[in-house]
Amino acid sequence: MANSPWIVDVAEADFEREVIERSRERPVVVDFWAPWCPPCRALGPILEKLAQERKGDFVLAKINTDEAQELAMAFRIEAIPAVKAFREGKLVLEFTGVLPEPQLREFLDRLSPSEADRLVAQAGPLEASKPAEAEAQYRKALALDDKQQTALVGLARLLVARGDDGPATELLERVIPGGEFAPEVDRLRGMLDLRQLAREFGDEAAARRRTAAEPDKAEPRYALGCILAAAGRYPEALAELLAAAERDKELARSKVREAMVRIFHVIAVRSELADEYRDKLSRLLY
Repeated sequence: MANSPWIVDVAEADFEREVIERSRERPVVVDFWAPWCPPCRALGPILEKLAQERKGDFVLAKINTDEAQELAMAFRIEAIPAVKAFREGKLVLEFTGVLPEPQLREFLDRLSPSEADRLVAQAGPLEASKPAEAEAQYRKALALDDKQQTALVGLARLLVARGDDGPATELLERVIPGGEFAPEVDRLRGMLDLRQLAREFGDEAAARRRTAAEPDKAEPRYALGCILAAAGRYPEALAELLAAAERDKELARSKVREAMVRIFHVIAVRSELADEYRDKLSRLLY
């Protein structure tokens, strides 16, 4: 193997660190090979040459399947050479056999981050400290690739934080359902739903006056819970919604439950707070 920082031999014990974790910094191309395999001996030098030529655009990780049989089984390697490319900790591209050098270059070009990907990578760390700059980067990325999923979600997150609910909703509708962004999309949609729900109830001060005037009625507490949820005050909101549920079981089964579920999606469905109030509502109803 050529002496290069971009070419590494990887054993089973090193795989998580050298492939999965390292791919979060730059793409890792894994070459599953064996010394007795003539096609492997043909492909290996070409991959090594391209790794050196591209000077860190990707890392070439070479895995001898004779010495890493459990890894080969885990990835269902039935023929070698087998090449699998990882980015951000995930398998993104693969092929089996020997490709001509021009096709190998195309394969690596597809693996390399696009300009839109680079803009998104720059935008993420800016969201908290420089949201205007992050927004500009996300918009540039979407101008280059209007389906760039990270940019859609990132820009929607910024717009939700700013209160631009309509444009944020439109962006979220363009995110592919399911996949890695599903929890964040659910969280953002939950926030938008809670704001929409609270709009009909006016402000917090008026809602508190209503609950003080009618302490035994459920609807005023339900309204106050929705207003507090829209403001992001989730523990207070859940407490008021539970109080509404205790006063009206029918309201608890419908509107209160729906509002709580929306909050659970915002704070994480399996969070401690969500578990606590899910259990309390369940005990109250059943």
